[in-house]
Amino acid sequence: MAKQPRAWQRMLSGRRLDLLDPTPMDIEIEDIAHGLAFVARWNGQTQGDFAYSVAEHSLLVETLFTRMHPNAKPAAQLTALLHDAPEYVIGDMISPVKAAVGPGYEELDKRLTAAIHMRFGLPGVTPDRLKKQIKRADRISAWMEAVQIAGFSRDEADRFFGAPDPELIKGLEIHLRPPVQVRRDFTDRHNALLDRI
Repeated sequence: MAKQPRAWQRMLSGRRLDLLDPTPMDIEIEDIAHGLAFVARWNGQTQGDFAYSVAEHSLLVETLFTRMHPNAKPAAQLTALLHDAPEYVIGDMISPVKAAVGPGYEELDKRLTAAIHMRFGLPGVTPDRLKKQIKRADRISAWMEAVQIAGFSRDEADRFFGAPDPELIKGLEIHLRPPVQVRRDFTDRHNALLDRI
């Protein structure tokens, strides 16, 4: 009889996270922040001396979401910050790769998202309206990243992601930073939002 492949990962916190059956008790924000700070978006194909991490992207998405919805409750803001949190263990795949992998990736993402959300007192399934609002902020972030650090022309970014309202992104610039700084900022923002829920 064939031996079952290992489906868990040991986290730096010491937790053992079962990827196929994750539980909220095995989730720690420090593990999420650390993992996301070291996962590169755009497959690392960005300009600069540091990778543009999923943690940095998540901070930008939460900032954009909050600008778009200034009366949003802290729980909604935290949901925006954690929108890509499962990538701390499953990595960030660009959209064409996700499409090629198929529904298995999406199911894994859903299970991890539910466990992460429950760990921090959020609904296991994000309401559709909130999910769409966060997705809009996510697309604006992708446009900014494409134009500022990923080598896209504005016309190309407009075609793929849609042109954002200039007022919405006014004063926001992407600065690539060392992972340890981004990890700290992500953790601090998470804790500040969690304290207000």
